[in-house]
Amino acid sequence: MKLGIVIPCYNEENTLEESSQQLCIILDRLIAQGHIDSKSFVCYVDDGSEDNTWENIENLSQADTRFRGIKLSRNFGHQNALIAGLMQLKDLADALISMDADLQDDMRLIEGFVQKYHEGYDVVYGVRDKREHDSRFKRRTAEFFYRFQHFMGIESIQNHADYRLLSHKALEALSQFSEIHLFLRGIVPMLGFRSCSLYYKRAERFAGESKYPLVKMLLFALDGITSFSVRPLRLITLTGFVLFLLSLVGIVWVVIEKFILGNAVQGWSSTMVSIYFIGGIQVMSLGVIGEYVGRSFEQGKGRPRYIIEKEV
Repeated sequence: MKLGIVIPCYNEENTLEESSQQLCIILDRLIAQGHIDSKSFVCYVDDGSEDNTWENIENLSQADTRFRGIKLSRNFGHQNALIAGLMQLKDLADALISMDADLQDDMRLIEGFVQKYHEGYDVVYGVRDKREHDSRFKRRTAEFFYRFQHFMGIESIQNHADYRLLSHKALEALSQFSEIHLFLRGIVPMLGFRSCSLYYKRAERFAGESKYPLVKMLLFALDGITSFSVRPLRLITLTGFVLFLLSLVGIVWVVIEKFILGNAVQGWSSTMVSIYFIGGIQVMSLGVIGEYVGRSFEQGKGRPRYIIEKEV
């Protein structure tokens, strides 16, 4: 089995040396045990870093042939950097493992990934067993995020980020997905191959700062919802329908006020009827149009998800 490990990087100059040393230990042990091929490799994908990340990647590749590097022309975002590595390398390995560079993912789990691959699993998820190092606010928002995802009809693995193994078969299937706004945590479960989960305790970040502050996490969640669910648009449509029904009630109320109670001000009746009725129809119509426009607008532009500047 030839194994590849893909690691997106953005301003990770302080973590690369340590992560590379730990990965070498894992690879050497797996090679010695005969579980993976001696030509297995690690590839760092530089997502437009502003520090010396790429220089460090070049130095690693020159010092050890097991290390490779892909440099994107600018910052395309974590998910695009990850898919760039997976797609560029999918034909060079029997399976690829994706993980972050911050050393929070337990690298010892790689051995478990390889074992599950040999047992016939095409997708193996690394799932956080506990979130002890996260603040209470982050834990609560994460729980809400996963519950809200399920409410919106998105199939995902709770407490799973992007630490996973994908076989060559799964990678070929993944290559058929051409979404512009990627949400791999939702796409991978859609592949449908034999899968399982391995649990680990997530460590504290080794160095640097988190690349996903609250605002970015909210935008990422929004990408996931809009990419995999039309339920928000349907809620808009439902809102418009409810307003339409309320407008009918409003018409009855206006008639009663005008012709039975005689309390209506001149011109008030026609104004209120118009606002209720036309407003409800407009919102409902926007919801229906949004069902079509929302699905095709971004995808229709056909822009590339990433641009590679250099490979080593």
